[in-house]
Amino acid sequence: MIAAILFCGSLQIKAQNNDVKLYFSADEMPDLIKCLPPPPDTVGVDFAHDIMRYMWGKTQRNDSVRASLVFRDAVWNYDSLFAVFSVPFGLEISKDGTPEIYKYLVNSLSTIDQTRVKPKAYYHRKRPFERFHEHMLTMYEEAELSGEGSYPSGHSQRGYAAALLLSEVNPANADTIMARGFMYGESRVIAGAHWQSDVEASRLCAAIGMARLHTSPEFLAQLDKAQMEFKSLTGALPSTDDYSQFVNLAEAVPDAILEIRYYSTYNFVGARVDGYEEPVALLTRQAADSLCAVSDDLLKQGYRLKIYDAYRPQCAVDHFMRWAADVNDTLMKPYFYPDVPRDKLFKLGYILEKSGHTRGSTVDLTLFDMATEKEVDMGGTFDWFGRESHPDYGGNPKTGKYKGNAQITAEQFHNRMILREAMMRHGFKPLDEEWWHFTLENEPFPNTYFTFPVKRLMN
Repeated sequence: MIAAILFCGSLQIKAQNNDVKLYFSADEMPDLIKCLPPPPDTVGVDFAHDIMRYMWGKTQRNDSVRASLVFRDAVWNYDSLFAVFSVPFGLEISKDGTPEIYKYLVNSLSTIDQTRVKPKAYYHRKRPFERFHEHMLTMYEEAELSGEGSYPSGHSQRGYAAALLLSEVNPANADTIMARGFMYGESRVIAGAHWQSDVEASRLCAAIGMARLHTSPEFLAQLDKAQMEFKSLTGALPSTDDYSQFVNLAEAVPDAILEIRYYSTYNFVGARVDGYEEPVALLTRQAADSLCAVSDDLLKQGYRLKIYDAYRPQCAVDHFMRWAADVNDTLMKPYFYPDVPRDKLFKLGYILEKSGHTRGSTVDLTLFDMATEKEVDMGGTFDWFGRESHPDYGGNPKTGKYKGNAQITAEQFHNRMILREAMMRHGFKPLDEEWWHFTLENEPFPNTYFTFPVKRLMN
Protein backbone atom coordinates (compact mmCIF):
# COMPACT_ATOMS: atom_id res chain seq x y z
CA MET A 1 0.00 0.00 0.00
CA ILE A 2 2.86 2.36 0.87
CA ALA A 3 4.47 1.73 -2.53
CA ALA A 4 1.18 2.41 -4.32
CA ILE A 5 0.63 5.68 -2.46
CA LEU A 6 4.21 6.78 -3.12
CA PHE A 7 3.72 6.08 -6.82
CA CYS A 8 0.45 8.00 -6.94
CA GLY A 9 2.01 10.89 -5.04
CA SER A 10 4.82 11.04 -7.56
CA LEU A 11 2.36 11.16 -10.44
CA GLN A 12 0.41 13.94 -8.74
CA ILE A 13 3.54 16.04 -8.27
CA LYS A 14 4.48 15.64 -11.92
CA ALA A 15 0.96 16.48 -13.01
CA GLN A 16 1.13 19.81 -11.17
CA ASN A 17 3.61 21.17 -13.67
CA ASN A 18 5.27 19.38 -16.57
CA ASP A 19 8.27 21.71 -16.30
CA VAL A 20 8.94 20.98 -12.62
CA LYS A 21 12.56 20.45 -11.62
CA LEU A 22 12.99 18.64 -8.32
CA TYR A 23 15.99 19.72 -6.29
CA PHE A 24 16.07 16.31 -4.61
CA SER A 25 14.35 13.00 -5.20
CA ALA A 26 12.05 11.55 -2.54
CA ASP A 27 14.85 9.24 -1.38
CA GLU A 28 17.21 12.20 -0.97
CA MET A 29 14.79 14.11 1.25
CA PRO A 30 14.57 13.48 5.01
CA ASP A 31 12.46 10.49 6.06
CA LEU A 32 9.62 12.04 8.04
CA ILE A 33 8.77 8.76 9.72
CA LYS A 34 12.12 9.10 11.48
CA CYS A 35 11.71 12.85 12.06
CA LEU A 36 8.17 13.08 13.42
CA PRO A 37 6.62 11.76 16.61
CA PRO A 38 3.75 9.35 15.95
CA PRO A 39 0.27 10.88 15.97
CA PRO A 40 -1.60 10.81 19.31
CA ASP A 41 -3.26 7.59 20.31
CA THR A 42 -7.05 7.60 20.66
CA VAL A 43 -6.73 7.93 24.42
CA GLY A 44 -4.94 10.55 26.49
CA VAL A 45 -4.70 14.31 26.73
CA ASP A 46 -3.16 14.81 23.28
CA PHE A 47 -6.06 13.20 21.50
CA ALA A 48 -8.49 15.02 23.81
CA HIS A 49 -6.89 18.24 22.62
CA ASP A 50 -7.39 17.14 19.00
CA ILE A 51 -11.09 16.54 19.73
CA MET A 52 -11.47 19.92 21.42
CA ARG A 53 -9.86 21.64 18.43
CA TYR A 54 -12.17 19.76 16.09
CA MET A 55 -15.12 21.09 18.08
CA TRP A 56 -13.63 24.56 17.96
CA GLY A 57 -13.29 24.27 14.19
CA LYS A 58 -16.97 23.47 13.84
CA THR A 59 -17.85 26.73 15.64
CA GLN A 60 -15.67 28.67 13.20
CA ARG A 61 -17.83 27.49 10.31
CA ASN A 62 -20.53 29.90 11.51
CA ASP A 63 -18.26 32.81 10.55
CA SER A 64 -19.01 33.34 6.86
CA VAL A 65 -15.73 35.18 6.22
CA ARG A 66 -13.61 32.47 7.85
CA ALA A 67 -15.62 29.76 6.15
CA SER A 68 -14.95 31.33 2.75
CA LEU A 69 -11.22 31.16 3.46
CA VAL A 70 -11.56 27.47 4.27
CA PHE A 71 -13.06 26.83 0.83
CA ARG A 72 -10.34 28.91 -0.80
CA ASP A 73 -7.56 27.13 1.07
CA ALA A 74 -8.95 23.71 0.18
CA VAL A 75 -8.23 24.05 -3.56
CA TRP A 76 -5.32 21.71 -4.28
CA ASN A 77 -3.27 23.35 -7.00
CA TYR A 78 -0.36 25.74 -7.09
CA ASP A 79 -2.06 28.64 -8.85
CA SER A 80 -4.79 28.77 -6.19
CA LEU A 81 -2.18 28.55 -3.45
CA PHE A 82 -0.20 31.42 -4.94
CA ALA A 83 -3.34 33.52 -5.27
CA VAL A 84 -3.95 33.04 -1.54
CA PHE A 85 -0.50 34.43 -0.71
CA SER A 86 -0.34 37.22 -3.29
CA VAL A 87 -1.84 39.83 -0.94
CA PRO A 88 0.40 39.20 2.11
CA PHE A 89 3.37 38.71 -0.24
CA GLY A 90 2.76 42.11 -1.81
CA LEU A 91 2.83 40.99 -5.44
CA GLU A 92 0.59 38.90 -7.67
CA ILE A 93 2.29 35.58 -8.36
CA SER A 94 1.83 33.99 -11.79
CA LYS A 95 3.73 31.93 -14.33
CA ASP A 96 3.83 34.79 -16.83
CA GLY A 97 4.00 37.81 -14.53
CA THR A 98 6.61 36.50 -12.07
CA PRO A 99 8.31 33.58 -13.87
CA GLU A 100 11.33 33.30 -11.56
CA ILE A 101 9.27 33.44 -8.37
CA TYR A 102 6.79 30.98 -9.86
CA LYS A 103 9.57 28.57 -10.83
CA TYR A 104 11.14 28.93 -7.38
CA LEU A 105 7.86 28.06 -5.67
CA VAL A 106 6.81 25.21 -7.93
CA ASN A 107 10.19 23.47 -7.88
CA SER A 108 10.60 23.92 -4.13
CA LEU A 109 7.07 22.87 -3.17
CA SER A 110 7.16 19.88 -5.51
CA THR A 111 10.37 18.75 -3.82
CA ILE A 112 8.96 19.20 -0.31
CA ASP A 113 5.57 17.68 -1.26
CA GLN A 114 7.24 14.31 -1.76
CA THR A 115 8.01 13.93 1.94
CA ARG A 116 4.42 13.79 3.21
CA VAL A 117 3.47 10.68 1.22
CA LYS A 118 5.44 8.09 3.19
CA PRO A 119 4.22 8.99 6.72
CA LYS A 120 0.63 9.28 5.49
CA ALA A 121 0.78 5.70 4.28
CA TYR A 122 2.72 4.48 7.29
CA TYR A 123 0.38 5.85 9.97
CA HIS A 124 -2.79 5.79 7.89
CA ARG A 125 -4.59 7.85 10.51
CA LYS A 126 -8.36 8.18 10.26
CA ARG A 127 -9.56 11.72 9.54
CA PRO A 128 -11.89 13.62 11.93
CA PHE A 129 -14.92 13.59 9.65
CA GLU A 130 -14.55 9.85 9.21
CA ARG A 131 -14.16 9.11 12.91
CA PHE A 132 -17.22 11.17 13.87
CA HIS A 133 -19.24 10.16 10.77
CA GLU A 134 -19.95 13.83 10.06
CA HIS A 135 -19.72 15.92 6.93
CA MET A 136 -16.81 18.21 6.28
CA LEU A 137 -17.43 21.87 5.63
CA THR A 138 -15.95 21.23 2.19
CA MET A 139 -18.14 18.22 1.50
CA TYR A 140 -16.90 17.86 -2.07
CA GLU A 141 -13.52 16.67 -0.70
CA GLU A 142 -14.95 13.73 1.24
CA ALA A 143 -14.91 11.16 -1.54
CA GLU A 144 -11.28 11.86 -2.39
CA LEU A 145 -10.02 12.07 1.20
CA SER A 146 -11.88 9.09 2.66
CA GLY A 147 -9.46 6.30 3.40
CA GLU A 148 -6.39 8.52 2.87
CA GLY A 149 -4.06 9.03 5.80
CA SER A 150 -4.56 12.17 7.85
CA TYR A 151 -1.07 12.54 9.36
CA PRO A 152 0.59 14.84 8.39
CA SER A 153 -1.60 17.33 6.53
CA GLY A 154 -0.50 17.85 2.94
CA HIS A 155 -2.38 21.14 2.59
CA SER A 156 -0.89 22.49 5.82
CA GLN A 157 2.62 21.42 4.86
CA ARG A 158 2.31 23.01 1.45
CA GLY A 159 0.81 26.23 2.81
CA TYR A 160 3.41 26.64 5.55
CA ALA A 161 6.25 25.81 3.15
CA ALA A 162 4.93 28.43 0.72
CA ALA A 163 4.93 30.96 3.54
CA LEU A 164 8.52 30.11 4.45
CA LEU A 165 9.62 30.32 0.82
CA LEU A 166 7.91 33.66 0.17
CA SER A 167 9.26 35.12 3.40
CA GLU A 168 12.76 34.60 2.04
CA VAL A 169 11.89 36.53 -1.11
CA ASN A 170 10.17 39.38 0.73
CA PRO A 171 11.45 39.32 4.34
CA ALA A 172 9.89 42.73 5.04
CA ASN A 173 6.44 41.06 4.90
CA ALA A 174 7.46 37.86 6.69
CA ASP A 175 5.15 38.40 9.67
CA THR A 176 2.08 38.82 7.45
CA ILE A 177 3.08 35.98 5.13
CA MET A 178 3.70 33.57 7.98
CA ALA A 179 0.42 34.51 9.68
CA ARG A 180 -1.41 33.56 6.47
CA GLY A 181 0.52 30.29 6.36
CA PHE A 182 -0.60 29.57 9.92
CA MET A 183 -4.23 30.27 8.96
CA TYR A 184 -3.87 27.97 5.96
CA GLY A 185 -3.31 25.05 8.33
CA GLU A 186 -6.14 26.12 10.64
CA SER A 187 -8.47 25.97 7.65
CA ARG A 188 -7.95 22.22 7.50
CA VAL A 189 -9.05 21.85 11.13
CA ILE A 190 -12.14 23.98 10.49
CA ALA A 191 -12.94 21.99 7.37
CA GLY A 192 -12.86 18.75 9.37
CA ALA A 193 -10.16 17.32 7.12
CA HIS A 194 -7.41 17.12 9.74
CA TRP A 195 -6.70 16.95 13.45
CA GLN A 196 -4.79 19.77 15.11
CA SER A 197 -1.81 17.46 15.65
CA ASP A 198 -1.75 16.71 11.90
CA VAL A 199 -1.44 20.43 11.18
CA GLU A 200 1.23 21.05 13.80
CA ALA A 201 3.31 18.14 12.50
CA SER A 202 2.98 19.53 8.97
CA ARG A 203 4.56 22.82 9.98
CA LEU A 204 7.55 20.85 11.24
CA CYS A 205 7.57 18.92 7.96
CA ALA A 206 7.73 22.17 6.01
CA ALA A 207 10.64 23.43 8.12
CA ILE A 208 12.53 20.14 7.68
CA GLY A 209 12.00 20.32 3.91
CA MET A 210 13.20 23.92 3.79
CA ALA A 211 16.37 23.03 5.68
CA ARG A 212 17.14 20.35 3.09
CA LEU A 213 16.48 22.72 0.19
CA HIS A 214 19.08 25.11 1.56
CA THR A 215 21.78 22.51 0.87
CA SER A 216 21.03 22.65 -2.88
CA PRO A 217 23.09 25.11 -4.97
CA GLU A 218 20.34 25.03 -7.60
CA PHE A 219 17.72 26.04 -5.02
CA LEU A 220 19.92 28.87 -3.69
CA ALA A 221 20.52 30.10 -7.23
CA GLN A 222 16.80 30.12 -7.99
CA LEU A 223 16.14 31.91 -4.69
CA ASP A 224 18.56 34.62 -5.81
CA LYS A 225 16.68 34.96 -9.10
CA ALA A 226 13.33 35.14 -7.30
CA GLN A 227 14.62 37.82 -4.93
CA MET A 228 16.01 39.83 -7.82
CA GLU A 229 12.75 39.56 -9.76
CA PHE A 230 10.80 40.74 -6.73
CA LYS A 231 13.12 43.71 -6.29
CA SER A 232 12.88 44.54 -9.98
CA LEU A 233 9.09 44.42 -10.04
CA THR A 234 8.71 46.39 -6.82
CA GLY A 235 11.31 49.05 -7.61
CA ALA A 236 13.76 47.81 -4.98
CA LEU A 237 16.73 47.09 -7.24
CA PRO A 238 20.05 48.63 -6.23
CA SER A 239 20.93 52.02 -7.66
CA THR A 240 23.05 51.73 -10.79
CA ASP A 241 25.80 53.74 -9.08
CA ASP A 242 25.84 51.46 -6.02
CA TYR A 243 29.12 49.52 -5.95
CA SER A 244 28.67 48.09 -2.46
CA GLN A 245 28.32 44.52 -3.79
CA PHE A 246 31.48 44.73 -5.92
CA VAL A 247 35.09 43.91 -5.02
CA ASN A 248 38.56 44.68 -6.36
CA LEU A 249 39.58 41.61 -8.33
CA ALA A 250 43.26 42.06 -7.46
CA GLU A 251 42.32 41.50 -3.81
CA ALA A 252 39.75 38.75 -4.38
CA VAL A 253 41.95 36.79 -6.84
CA PRO A 254 45.51 37.82 -5.93
CA ASP A 255 47.16 35.40 -8.36
CA ALA A 256 45.46 36.95 -11.40
CA ILE A 257 47.39 39.18 -13.79
CA LEU A 258 45.61 42.34 -14.91
CA GLU A 259 45.94 43.79 -18.39
CA ILE A 260 42.93 46.09 -18.61
CA ARG A 261 42.79 46.75 -22.33
CA TYR A 262 40.12 49.46 -22.23
CA TYR A 263 42.25 51.59 -19.88
CA SER A 264 45.01 51.48 -22.51
CA THR A 265 44.98 52.43 -26.19
CA TYR A 266 45.60 48.86 -27.34
CA ASN A 267 42.01 47.91 -28.04
CA PHE A 268 39.65 47.97 -31.01
CA VAL A 269 38.74 51.63 -30.32
CA GLY A 270 42.37 52.75 -30.24
CA ALA A 271 41.86 55.00 -27.21
CA ARG A 272 41.13 54.81 -23.51
CA VAL A 273 37.47 53.98 -23.15
CA ASP A 274 35.10 56.19 -21.16
CA GLY A 275 34.60 55.09 -17.57
CA TYR A 276 37.97 53.37 -17.14
CA GLU A 277 39.61 55.73 -14.64
CA GLU A 278 42.17 53.26 -13.29
CA PRO A 279 43.68 49.99 -14.61
CA VAL A 280 41.75 47.79 -12.18
CA ALA A 281 39.18 45.02 -12.52
CA LEU A 282 35.93 44.89 -10.55
CA LEU A 283 33.41 42.08 -10.16
CA THR A 284 30.44 41.27 -7.97
CA ARG A 285 31.37 39.39 -4.81
CA GLN A 286 29.72 36.23 -6.07
CA ALA A 287 31.55 36.26 -9.41
CA ALA A 288 34.87 37.07 -7.73
CA ASP A 289 34.49 34.16 -5.30
CA SER A 290 33.83 31.77 -8.17
CA LEU A 291 36.75 33.18 -10.16
CA CYS A 292 39.01 32.64 -7.15
CA ALA A 293 38.03 28.96 -7.24
CA VAL A 294 38.90 28.87 -10.96
CA SER A 295 42.29 30.42 -10.21
CA ASP A 296 43.05 27.85 -7.50
CA ASP A 297 42.02 25.08 -9.89
CA LEU A 298 44.28 26.30 -12.71
CA LEU A 299 47.26 27.04 -10.46
CA LYS A 300 47.44 23.31 -9.82
CA GLN A 301 47.72 22.84 -13.58
CA GLY A 302 50.52 25.41 -13.93
CA TYR A 303 48.50 28.40 -15.09
CA ARG A 304 47.54 31.85 -13.83
CA LEU A 305 44.60 33.87 -15.04
CA LYS A 306 45.15 37.00 -17.09
CA ILE A 307 42.24 39.45 -17.00
CA TYR A 308 41.46 41.75 -19.92
CA ASP A 309 38.15 43.14 -18.72
CA ALA A 310 35.55 42.57 -16.00
CA TYR A 311 32.85 45.04 -14.90
CA ARG A 312 32.24 47.59 -17.66
CA PRO A 313 30.21 50.75 -16.92
CA GLN A 314 27.36 51.73 -19.21
CA CYS A 315 29.24 54.85 -20.34
CA ALA A 316 31.92 52.56 -21.82
CA VAL A 317 29.28 50.70 -23.80
CA ASP A 318 27.93 54.06 -24.99
CA HIS A 319 31.47 54.93 -26.10
CA PHE A 320 31.58 51.74 -28.16
CA MET A 321 28.27 52.71 -29.77
CA ARG A 322 29.56 56.15 -30.80
CA TRP A 323 32.78 54.63 -32.12
CA ALA A 324 30.92 52.02 -34.18
CA ALA A 325 28.74 54.72 -35.74
CA ASP A 326 31.84 56.54 -37.05
CA VAL A 327 32.63 54.46 -40.13
CA ASN A 328 35.66 56.64 -40.96
CA ASP A 329 37.59 55.58 -37.86
CA THR A 330 39.59 52.56 -39.01
CA LEU A 331 42.73 53.05 -36.91
CA MET A 332 42.65 49.59 -35.32
CA LYS A 333 41.00 47.70 -38.16
CA PRO A 334 44.14 45.74 -39.15
CA TYR A 335 44.58 44.48 -35.60
CA PHE A 336 41.05 43.54 -34.55
CA TYR A 337 38.59 43.42 -37.47
CA PRO A 338 40.40 43.28 -40.84
CA ASP A 339 37.64 41.27 -42.53
CA VAL A 340 34.56 42.96 -41.02
CA PRO A 341 33.17 46.13 -42.66
CA ARG A 342 32.57 48.92 -40.14
CA ASP A 343 28.95 49.30 -41.23
CA LYS A 344 28.30 45.63 -40.37
CA LEU A 345 29.43 45.78 -36.71
CA PHE A 346 25.91 46.43 -35.38
CA LYS A 347 24.18 43.93 -37.67
CA LEU A 348 26.63 41.14 -36.87
CA GLY A 349 26.30 41.75 -33.13
CA TYR A 350 29.87 42.75 -32.37
CA ILE A 351 28.66 46.02 -30.83
CA LEU A 352 25.48 46.09 -28.71
CA GLU A 353 23.60 48.74 -26.73
CA LYS A 354 23.77 46.59 -23.57
CA SER A 355 26.59 44.39 -22.33
CA GLY A 356 26.60 41.57 -19.83
CA HIS A 357 29.79 43.11 -18.43
CA THR A 358 27.74 46.03 -17.15
CA ARG A 359 25.83 43.71 -14.81
CA GLY A 360 29.11 43.02 -13.04
CA SER A 361 29.51 39.24 -13.26
CA THR A 362 31.16 38.81 -16.66
CA VAL A 363 34.90 38.56 -17.24
CA ASP A 364 37.20 38.42 -20.29
CA LEU A 365 40.37 36.47 -19.65
CA THR A 366 43.02 34.04 -20.85
CA LEU A 367 45.69 31.73 -19.43
CA PHE A 368 49.26 32.58 -18.46
CA ASP A 369 51.75 29.69 -18.45
CA MET A 370 53.88 29.86 -15.30
CA ALA A 371 56.58 27.60 -16.80
CA THR A 372 57.18 29.68 -19.95
CA GLU A 373 56.06 32.99 -18.36
CA LYS A 374 54.02 33.74 -21.47
CA GLU A 375 50.39 33.94 -22.43
CA VAL A 376 49.03 30.62 -23.60
CA ASP A 377 48.49 30.47 -27.36
CA MET A 378 44.72 30.47 -27.94
CA GLY A 379 44.87 30.80 -31.70
CA GLY A 380 43.62 34.38 -31.74
CA THR A 381 43.73 37.62 -29.82
CA PHE A 382 41.23 39.03 -27.34
CA ASP A 383 38.51 41.12 -29.03
CA TRP A 384 39.18 39.74 -32.52
CA PHE A 385 35.99 40.30 -34.53
CA GLY A 386 35.65 37.15 -36.57
CA ARG A 387 34.60 33.54 -36.77
CA GLU A 388 37.99 32.45 -35.50
CA SER A 389 37.09 33.71 -32.03
CA HIS A 390 34.23 31.24 -31.63
CA PRO A 391 35.03 28.49 -29.11
CA ASP A 392 33.85 25.85 -31.58
CA TYR A 393 36.21 27.08 -34.30
CA GLY A 394 38.45 24.09 -34.78
CA GLY A 395 36.49 21.61 -32.69
CA ASN A 396 33.52 20.64 -30.57
CA PRO A 397 33.61 22.29 -27.11
CA LYS A 398 31.06 19.82 -25.72
CA THR A 399 33.26 16.82 -26.45
CA GLY A 400 36.64 18.57 -26.52
CA LYS A 401 37.35 16.89 -29.87
CA TYR A 402 39.53 18.81 -32.34
CA LYS A 403 38.60 19.23 -36.00
CA GLY A 404 41.58 20.28 -38.03
CA ASN A 405 41.62 23.49 -40.04
CA ALA A 406 44.21 25.91 -41.39
CA GLN A 407 43.63 28.66 -38.80
CA ILE A 408 43.81 26.87 -35.43
CA THR A 409 45.98 23.98 -34.29
CA ALA A 410 45.05 21.11 -32.02
CA GLU A 411 47.18 22.63 -29.24
CA GLN A 412 45.43 26.02 -29.55
CA PHE A 413 42.01 24.40 -29.42
CA HIS A 414 43.06 22.31 -26.43
CA ASN A 415 44.25 25.46 -24.64
CA ARG A 416 40.84 27.05 -25.14
CA MET A 417 39.23 23.98 -23.66
CA ILE A 418 41.43 24.11 -20.53
CA LEU A 419 40.17 27.62 -19.79
CA ARG A 420 36.59 26.83 -20.76
CA GLU A 421 36.31 23.66 -18.68
CA ALA A 422 37.82 25.29 -15.58
CA MET A 423 35.42 28.23 -15.82
CA MET A 424 32.40 25.98 -16.28
CA ARG A 425 33.43 23.74 -13.37
CA HIS A 426 33.10 26.73 -11.09
CA GLY A 427 29.79 28.18 -12.20
CA PHE A 428 30.53 30.28 -15.28
CA LYS A 429 28.83 29.91 -18.63
CA PRO A 430 30.65 30.56 -21.92
CA LEU A 431 29.66 32.71 -24.88
CA ASP A 432 29.29 31.06 -28.27
CA GLU A 433 31.12 33.87 -30.09
CA GLU A 434 34.15 34.57 -27.86
CA TRP A 435 36.51 32.02 -26.30
CA TRP A 436 37.61 34.55 -23.65
CA HIS A 437 34.14 35.64 -22.40
CA PHE A 438 32.40 34.05 -19.40
CA THR A 439 29.44 35.06 -17.22
CA LEU A 440 28.56 33.73 -13.78
CA GLU A 441 25.60 31.46 -14.43
CA ASN A 442 23.74 32.61 -11.33
CA GLU A 443 24.69 36.27 -11.55
CA PRO A 444 23.26 38.36 -8.68
CA PHE A 445 22.13 41.33 -10.79
CA PRO A 446 20.70 39.92 -14.04
CA ASN A 447 18.59 43.02 -14.72
CA THR A 448 20.80 45.88 -13.47
CA TYR A 449 23.21 47.78 -15.70
CA PHE A 450 25.59 49.69 -13.45
CA THR A 451 27.03 53.13 -14.16
CA PHE A 452 29.82 53.76 -11.62
CA PRO A 453 33.34 54.12 -13.10
CA VAL A 454 36.11 51.54 -13.06
CA LYS A 455 38.49 52.57 -10.30
CA ARG A 456 39.82 51.04 -7.13
CA LEU A 457 37.01 50.57 -4.62
CA MET A 458 37.53 51.87 -1.11
CA ASN A 459 34.94 49.76 0.73
